[in-house]
Formats: sequence, structure tokens, C-alpha cells
Amino acid sequence: MLDTLQTQIGAAITVLVVAFAFLKGDEPERIGGGAYVLAWFASLLIQDDGAGTGVQWGLMGVDFVLMAVYAGLSWKSRRAWPVWASGLQALIVMSHLLTLVDIRPPLMAFYAVMNLASYGILLALAIGAFRAWHERRVIGLE
Repeated sequence: MLDTLQTQIGAAITVLVVAFAFLKGDEPERIGGGAYVLAWFASLLIQDDGAGTGVQWGLMGVDFVLMAVYAGLSWKSRRAWPVWASGLQALIVMSHLLTLVDIRPPLMAFYAVMNLASYGILLALAIGAFRAWHERRVIGLE
């Protein structure tokens, strides 16, 4: 789970970005950050580290639900970051679907797509929270 330095650094980045979204973001950023953290914890709990092949149905379900949350945020909010987050999350879901239809991408490519897309989602969330905070500062609410 968090046994290597890379996963610990990734966890620290996740916690920092989500904390920033909760502290400085508006409601869409808080919902997006909360959904990301819940999906992250669920993924840590249900992933099968020993499975080198096949579909991990639990992870696919969690990623699909997170994509639906971001798509809902894209639809209901007037922000740009949920569109980027839902697009990147759709890329992760499509990676799961590649293994489902037995395309057999290299396992490291699968993990690279998932990790890079996850960092892209965190970047979109951080930019969204920063913009919300900046807008409040400009109009004098903070």
C-alpha cells in the first residue's frame, strides 16, 4: 500500500492538494477533493497487489463511480477543472476496459496511465481550488 518511497510521496501530494481544496476551494472543489480521497482510500483497501493480469473489478467500479462524480460536477458547476478531471478519469476507466476486452497492454503502461492521469486530476483540482480562492480574494471576501 504505502510501502515504497514513491507511494509515500504520492500520498503526501494527494493529502496536500486535497487539504488545499478543502481549505481554500468552494463547494465543487470540496466535493471533488472528498470524492478523490474516498476513492483513493477505497482503492487502497480493495486492490489486489498480487494480481498481475485480469480485471480488478473493485478498482474498476471505484474509478467508474469517481468518473460519474466528476461528470456530475462538470454538468452542475460552471468551473473548467471538473471537465479535465472527468476526462482524465475517463482515461483511467478506459484503461480498465482495455484489460476487460483482453487487449493486454503491458502492465507498466497500464500503471503509468493510471498514475499520470491521477496526478493530472490532482493538478486540475489544485488549479480549481486556487482559482476559487483567488476569485474570493479579488472581490474582497477573504
